Amino acid sequence: MLIENKNGHYLFLKGIAPYSSGAIAQPGFEIVHAVLEQVLPWREGFERIDSYLNAIGRDRAVLCGIELRCPTPYSMDGFIAFNRDYCAMLEAWELYVDGVNPVARTNVSPAFEKVREPVLYGFSYTVPTKSSRKTVVIAGGGELDSPKLVREAIIRRGETSEEAMREKAAYVVDVMEKRLLGLGGSWDLMTAVNIYTVHAVEGLVEDLVLKRIGEAARHGIRWYHARPPIVEIEYEMDMRGVLQEVVI
Repeated sequence: MLIENKNGHYLFLKGIAPYSSGAIAQPGFEIVHAVLEQVLPWREGFERIDSYLNAIGRDRAVLCGIELRCPTPYSMDGFIAFNRDYCAMLEAWELYVDGVNPVARTNVSPAFEKVREPVLYGFSYTVPTKSSRKTVVIAGGGELDSPKLVREAIIRRGETSEEAMREKAAYVVDVMEKRLLGLGGSWDLMTAVNIYTVHAVEGLVEDLVLKRIGEAARHGIRWYHARPPIVEIEYEMDMRGVLQEVVI
């Protein structure tokens, strides 16, 4: 279900309590993707977002995407507990729209360059534009076949064989496509398609990703050597289609 965020100048696809499934800018606006030059503890990261948006004359309401990094994958209960604190921050910022969280999110655990605590890596926001091109951000999603955060919904839970990973990846690509189409977007708009896993992607990318994403394949695939945020989830993706990428 698409919901309008009038103050944020975007529409979002309803997800679950901690995050929306994605956002698309309204006509006359575009989504910009920002990455922090140095990651910050996530609460300090929100202060950085606030000061940055103020400096460019934008309100908090324009925030439409958050990218976090966590030290290790959470247990299901630990993930739910973190989400309570995170959602409290969004509520304190008065970002909810009719009681629904509009902000898409990715939260993964780097396997190579570890972080000591949950940190802010990047975020997305809207600005006025003269371009007519649609801009979109799609929230991260793994092989969890349920809107509820329960271990039993993890596809091929506990398995990492090639066959199991192919099934997980195929499911996640389907999720990405459904979110994209649900926002009124299309693959040709995508400028970054990201994969998060510590498992080999060679046998997955060509068959299950590149053949599905059409014109977006010209930008290639970005593979982050990282784990999804919940123990036993092995494969995650997110995507975006933007005109501007900035480092702050």
